[in-house]
Amino acid sequence: MQATEIYGWLMAGSAGGECDQFDAHVVASILAVSLFQAHERKCLLSQMTGLGGQEMLALVSRILPGTTERFSRLAGMPVPEVGETEDTLRDLLRRGCTDNADWGNALVSLIARRAMEPNHLWQDLGLRHRRELSWLLERHFEPLARRNTADMKWKKFFFRMICRDEGYRLCSTPVCDECDDFDACFGDEDGESLLARIAANRMG
Repeated sequence: MQATEIYGWLMAGSAGGECDQFDAHVVASILAVSLFQAHERKCLLSQMTGLGGQEMLALVSRILPGTTERFSRLAGMPVPEVGETEDTLRDLLRRGCTDNADWGNALVSLIARRAMEPNHLWQDLGLRHRRELSWLLERHFEPLARRNTADMKWKKFFFRMICRDEGYRLCSTPVCDECDDFDACFGDEDGESLLARIAANRMG
């Protein structure tokens, strides 16, 4: 099954869920990309999502209840190991999260694990464009999102915040607009969505 087909199946399972269509879209997008990559890389879904089986089941039961039966087969999936960088990012996100513990912790784990992938963060979350990531962060991590006043790329922004919190500098340039690598932090985050790219590669 292609990633776009997985997404469609997941969204069809959102009927009766406890959230609106945007949040259902976010979760379905992340899971669609993660399920596809787990199959391609021959690894557990937890390695792609940062969630163990019980956490995953609780998430889909709430957001995508129509898929619960299928995901119940993964209930015994172990909680994945979390590296130091990912754990630090989780802590940053957790401190800026505005949601209740269960839903917020699931989002924190998903975003932090997907941020370990190499593309723009919005792409590795399976979203359609950067603005969707901004909407997600403004909605669920408002205190943290509000601090990105210069509209820095989100992954760069997260790690800049971590560096400040940990007491060391991300780079040696004191003023961003004097930096030779300005575009690496502030340039466009355009490109093709990962779901669309996967679909195109499968058809090619």
